[in-house]
Formats: sequence, C-alpha cells, structure tokens
Amino acid sequence: MQQRLKPTLAALSLMLPLTSLAGAKSAVPPPPVAAKKAVVDTYHGTKVDDPYQWLEKSDDPEVRKWVDGEVAHMRAVLDKLPSRDAIRARLTTLMTHKSPAHSGMIQKGGVFFAMKFQPPKQQAFLVVLPSLEDPSTARVLLDPVELDPSGHTTIDFFVPSPDGKKVAVSLSKDGTESGDVSIYDMATGKPLPGELVPRVNGGTAGGSLAWNGDGSGFFYTRYPRGEERPAEDRDFYQQVYFHKLGTPTDKDTYELGKDAPRIANYALRTSENGAHVLAILGNGDGGEYALYLRGPAGTWTQLSKFEDKLDSGAFGQDGALYVLSRKGAPRGKVLRIPLATPSLDKATVVIPEGKAAIEGFRPTATRLYVMEQLGGPSQLRMVGLDGKDLGVVPTPPVSSAGGVVALGGDDILLSTSSYTEPFTVHRYAAKDGALTKTTLGRTSPVDTSNVVVDRVMCTSKDGTQVPLNILHARGTKLDGNNPTLLTGYGGFNISLSPGLNVRHFAFIEQGGVVAIANLRGGSEFGEEWHANGSLTKKQNVFDDFYACAKLLVDKKWTKPERLAIQGGSNGGLLMGAALTQHPEMYRTVIAQVGLYDMLRSERTNNGQFNVTEYGTVKDPEQFKALQAYSPYHNVKNGTKYPSVLFTSGDNDPRVDPFHSRKMVARLQEATSSKRPVLLRTNNMGHGMGTPLAQIIEESVDLYAFLFNELGVKYRPVDGKVAAPAPK
Repeated sequence: MQQRLKPTLAALSLMLPLTSLAGAKSAVPPPPVAAKKAVVDTYHGTKVDDPYQWLEKSDDPEVRKWVDGEVAHMRAVLDKLPSRDAIRARLTTLMTHKSPAHSGMIQKGGVFFAMKFQPPKQQAFLVVLPSLEDPSTARVLLDPVELDPSGHTTIDFFVPSPDGKKVAVSLSKDGTESGDVSIYDMATGKPLPGELVPRVNGGTAGGSLAWNGDGSGFFYTRYPRGEERPAEDRDFYQQVYFHKLGTPTDKDTYELGKDAPRIANYALRTSENGAHVLAILGNGDGGEYALYLRGPAGTWTQLSKFEDKLDSGAFGQDGALYVLSRKGAPRGKVLRIPLATPSLDKATVVIPEGKAAIEGFRPTATRLYVMEQLGGPSQLRMVGLDGKDLGVVPTPPVSSAGGVVALGGDDILLSTSSYTEPFTVHRYAAKDGALTKTTLGRTSPVDTSNVVVDRVMCTSKDGTQVPLNILHARGTKLDGNNPTLLTGYGGFNISLSPGLNVRHFAFIEQGGVVAIANLRGGSEFGEEWHANGSLTKKQNVFDDFYACAKLLVDKKWTKPERLAIQGGSNGGLLMGAALTQHPEMYRTVIAQVGLYDMLRSERTNNGQFNVTEYGTVKDPEQFKALQAYSPYHNVKNGTKYPSVLFTSGDNDPRVDPFHSRKMVARLQEATSSKRPVLLRTNNMGHGMGTPLAQIIEESVDLYAFLFNELGVKYRPVDGKVAAPAPK
C-alpha cells in the first residue's frame, strides 16, 4: 500500500431520544438479505466457512443487485438524518477555505515547481513559482480539471528535467492510480507531441521516474504491457527502463529488475550531475529494501540486499551517497558510501543510532538535515558531514517537520504543521539560524486558540507505553459524558504525525473530543516499533488501540455510549478488529476502505504486496495469527455490535471493495443491537484522486451519521472553538 492513507470527520445534532429514533428508523426499508452459500476453505487442516465468498465477484449481476440494495438502504437512512444542510454548509466552509497550499516543491533551472491545492478547485494542479516571496507570480503549468472537467483525472507525480525546461507528469483517472507519463514543456505548458509513456504508475507497486544528466531521457518504472505477461501478472513484475525523448516507447531499453520479486516496487533518484542513478527496490510493503547504483559507465551495482537493512538513500554534493541503515540500529543510523568506490564495505558511519528514530534526511553543501521521529511529533536535526551535531531547527513543539528543499549552500525550505496550526512553509538560513515563515503555507479556516492538546501515555496489554494525543476545547469537563472520536492507523511503518484536520474541528466545536493514537506498526519509534505491530505480532496494534479507548473511559473523558472510532485502509482493518474484539466499548464505528477478510486478502493484487506486512495463509503460524484477528471471521452471532458505516471505492487498487461487502453482510446477519450497519460506495478508488466535491459529500454522510449516533445537538458556530456546549 504505497501510501496508505486516509482518515476523516464533521458536525451535527441530537434530535430524538434513541427510543423515538428507533421508531423513526422503522419507516426505512431494511437492507437486502445476503444469500448464504455453503463454501468451505481448508488451511493447514483447518476448515473455514465462508458463506459470503460469492460477494467477491464485483462483476456478478447478483453482487451488483445486492450492492445497489445496500446503497439504497444507506441513502434512505442517511438522507433522513437531521441537520444535514447545516453540516454540509459548515463542512463546505471549512473544506473549501481558499487559502492555497503548496507541496512537493522541487527547484530546477532556477525556478520552483509545486503542486498547488486551492479550493474550490477539484484537484491539485502543477504550478511554476519564479519567486518564493510572491506566490502571485505562480503560473499554472498543468491543471488536470482542464483536461477532464469531471474532476476524475489527477496528477500522480511530477519530475522536472535537470534544466527545468521539461516536466514529466503521471496522470491517472477515476482513482485507479494507473498512470501514464506525458512530457510538458515548461515555457508553453503544452505536452510534447508523441511523448506518452504508458503504465508507469500503479496502485500496487506505485511508480517513479528520474531524468538523466542532460535531460535527453529518463529512467522509469515499467509495468508489463500488452501480452508480455498473462492478465493476472500485469500489476506485478515492475522493472526499470530508460526512455530517450523522440523515440517510440517500444524502443525503450531495459535497465533493471528481471530477477526481482513478483512484488517488486522501485523508487528512482538521480545525482545532481546526472552521473549516477539510485534504484531502491522494495519487497512488497513490509519494509524490506535493496539498493542498486548505476554509475557513469552505465552498469548497475547492487549495494545491498534485503538482509542488509538499508532502506533509503540520497546523493550528497561531496561525491558520496548517504544511506539510512537499520542493521543493528532499529532507530536508524546514516552511512556514507563514496561514489568512487561504491560498496557497502567502504561505508562509514556519519550519524550513529540515537534516542530519536530517523525517518529520512536531506544532504546540503556541508551538512545533513535529519528528520527525526519523536513518537508522532517530529523534528529536524542538523549534522555536519563530519558527524558533528549542529542542533535542531527551531520548529514548534508537538509538530511535524519535513518537506526539506535545498536552496543552495546550506539554506533550505521546510514545512511544519501541528494539531492546531496549518501546513506552513519556512525558509531556514543556515548562517544565522533564522527561521522565517514564507507565504506559501495555508491559513486556518477556524480559530483554534481555545483548543488544548494533551499528550498522554496509555499502558497496553503487554505493558508497552502508547502515546495518545487528545484535542479538546479549553474547559472541557472530565465528567464521562463528552462525545469522543478516537482514530488510529498502526501499520506499514507509517507514523500518524501532527497536522491540522479541519474536520476534527467541526467535531470539537460541537463539544467533542478528538483522540489520535500512535500505535505500534507505525514508524513512531523506529523499526522495532513497526515490527512489533506486523506479521504475527499484529494483535499488539489492536491491544494498543483498546488501551487508548480504555484510558479515555477510565479518565472520564467519555463513556462507551459516547465513544466513536474511525480509521481507513489499514486503519479500516483496525476498526474491524476493534469492533469484533470489544463491541461493548464503542457506540459507533466509521470504517473506510478497510481490509476485513484477512484469509483471502492476498488473493487480490495489492493484497500480495501486503504479505510482507501482514503475513500469508501459506505459512502455518502466520495463518493462525491472521485467523485469530481477521474481522470477518470473528463476527459472532447474537452479539450487540455498535453501529457501523463502511465506505469503499469501486476502482480501489489497494483494498478490494469485496472486504467491505463481506463484512457488511456478516455483521447484518449477526448483530442483535438493532443499530445500523451501512455500506457506502463510490465510483472512485482508495482516496487518491477523489474530487473535492465528492470528499465533501462523503464527509457530510460520515458526520451526519457520527453526530446522530453519538447524540450531539448541533449549534451554530462562528468559526471559533469556544467552551464546550452544555450536554
């Protein structure tokens, strides 16, 4: 799951007592009853019933009829909820705030390129920035909505040529992430005729591209084309090819990858002078990498194998490659490899393992800017190329710091954000240590000055201390009655770092509390933290989350009747495990684009990439662990389950929508609580590329459902988070 997203939330009302509400709901047509068809799979001698396996076939008319019935039921329930117009108005105000954001900034040829997101535009667009001081000078190079007025086309990635005169852009449609690359002329904004390279990006192995030194061509990731492989293999076996501008793509030359695993994925980097190319080969999604280097002679050298535990690298300006190693250092250490003698045997340690976990780094003229994880929040440390510690960049506490762009010398741009401050871009002057805010960041559509962030530690089942970030209005009473939303992720070595989520404030301004858990499986404390939440240790993630929920109840932030949980993708799996393992703990669940059948997930394309993170049913011990927590297989008849709203995308290349279909059918069959179990589908994918208007509409549904289930009475707001309302 390359990037793995993707949570949400919003604001609304208490209408009727729950007894009256149940009566009102009786007028809504019931959901369709899914047929049960006898299917038994056997794993290592264990027989497993799977009566809803037929729901896996997306193109089956019977499946489509059932889905249509579920969608009709979902709409009948959600469209009747009160205050939807008020919720839509508030969310639209927050989510279409016109302050622009600039991200993914790259400097080439004396100008800056960036993705600009500026509502009400439906998609982010590519701009050229001649001046950092004056964003009004930005020129639109490519707006995908001009190519596709439906808003269903998105930019997957862009890479400028070394001189900045051309830009390679991957474009995909309908959330598929299946991207073809075009080359745009920077001066005219027009695509170069005949330059279209197909199947560079995808939802399984992602995609990458790196120009050669003179800009006459580029190295790129290539999926199988045409009949090169059977249909079932065409989202696998990614390789690296080279395309020379002005030549047909069928004449492109093979570079690397014939001996790589089926679930290979590559990230490509070019040195500043173009003489060297770095290829970082990932073995699926579990965090195993091998590094390859192409030298001036045009030959590739393997620098490391998976077991060497190098996981990233960047070219310095001093004739060296700097790499991040986790061998014997789960929190990371940085090595220097001279390009003149490119061998791991020649590597020297520049930065030894420290107390903070190293996430990445950016070399400049005489130093390294090192992104360090502090358990969720992060900081930017400066280290000389000789290993001398130069201190930290003075970023705000409990914030995220990163997005480093070298400006020349040792000066950089960097971005920060926090739970109460929006995405901000700063210029850092190395000579005097001055950090200056630029005008490239966003302003906030809501006044957060009255919001408090408490960072506390929860004790998990095995004694591990798990960070929990609690956002609330100043003066919130610990009376056990606050509507509370708890969210988490816990996987794929991804940290949940501080960032302003305006939808969270639509909840807080209605008297709610938002809690964000930093669970094992992420990168918050390095590779050991990740490993202890993956494969056969995945149950630790669910134990961590339950410990966070229990603290919120024990400390009287809330009670189970007013506690909601929310998560997406791997976080959707977390929701499924949470509601099946502790249904008594939660009032309602928002489960987005999640995995729920962990025994058949690896039969899907991206599920095969996930095997290095979750494990495989082919291994007896891993099968045992998967079966023990697989949400679909742990639903119990007659249990009073919380209300649940599941979301999925028809074109999702990362998590097949059958997961949500099967889980909904099983829960609707089993639950005895009379609370709704709803399925909301859309015609997009996993979340990447979804138009803004569709994101808003989904958020309206989620928040209307959330507030209704938690019994929150909507009150008008003035844009400032004030003291909590009376409950």
